[in-house]
Amino acid sequence: MNISIFSTKSYDRTFLEAANQTARHRLVFHEARLSSDTARLAAGAEGVCAFVNDQLNAEVIDILAKGGTRLILLRCAGFNQVDLKAAAAKGIQVRRVPAYSPYAVAEFTLGMIFTLNRQYHRAYNRVRDGNFSIDGLMGFDLHGRTVGIIGTGKIGCLTAKPLAALGCKVIGCDPYENPEFTSLGGSYMDCATLLAESDIISLHCPLTPKSFHLINTATLGKMREGVMIINTSRGALINAADMIGALKSGKVGYLGIDVYEQEGDLFYQDLSNEIIQDDVLQRLLTFPNVMVTSHQAYFTDTALRNISETTLGNVEDFIAGKSTGNEVRMANV
Repeated sequence: MNISIFSTKSYDRTFLEAANQTARHRLVFHEARLSSDTARLAAGAEGVCAFVNDQLNAEVIDILAKGGTRLILLRCAGFNQVDLKAAAAKGIQVRRVPAYSPYAVAEFTLGMIFTLNRQYHRAYNRVRDGNFSIDGLMGFDLHGRTVGIIGTGKIGCLTAKPLAALGCKVIGCDPYENPEFTSLGGSYMDCATLLAESDIISLHCPLTPKSFHLINTATLGKMREGVMIINTSRGALINAADMIGALKSGKVGYLGIDVYEQEGDLFYQDLSNEIIQDDVLQRLLTFPNVMVTSHQAYFTDTALRNISETTLGNVEDFIAGKSTGNEVRMANV
């Protein structure tokens, strides 16, 4: 199959080509993001492979369909960027990578919690400058603290497990209760109660119309003073503009985000010589208790290998007419 691959970096190409050695599909790589301006690059490709910040709205899908696309391959678990109704109307099937390395994301989440609490990043920079003072670097014991996990799937449980082992009280919120979470000592409650009782809140849920801007001025008002919020899931779970006032007032004591609602024009690029026009992000970066990373929680060799192998496996299954559970349909929303 001819496959047009968007938003590719050198590491994507390396792992995808390795996964394609036996299948020998024709892979055409594009560094550009998929959008209405670039969709015509896929003309003649039966398959189009996209990443988290590619646009797959009705206009793009219409262009892809006219160019002969029959299959959209997502190199990610989330599918909020795809107009599934438009894809179905054009007879285009969508397949994703539902799990590539939940360990990678959970480990990164824990790293953010530890770093924000004990301020490793600030300590490192101080010592590099010859400043060995520890004033202003005081943290708190995680033992005895309450951690709220919103979304208790595989990643949520893997995040909860070591925190429970450290003596944290782990509570969760999810429309589908997971026995694994309760076996760790976790207890379920409604979202409002979780927000009110948590010292640390970690987001591990998909982005849906119901979860859009889950963290906003109203929900922030229900939280404890000095709460830590971590988001390694999807940027639009948090209304970032609302965070600024909460950080200034001290309502939010720590914020760690690996994802950002407007990240599409920013992340995965070197903009160090540019004037960044996003005023909200620029304001967030001025706070010493905020850590922003560039959607890298998934970024391990294991994850990239699994993403590539599953993506190429999805192609083989599509050709064979095989259903594996990786298909995304309107019923998944």
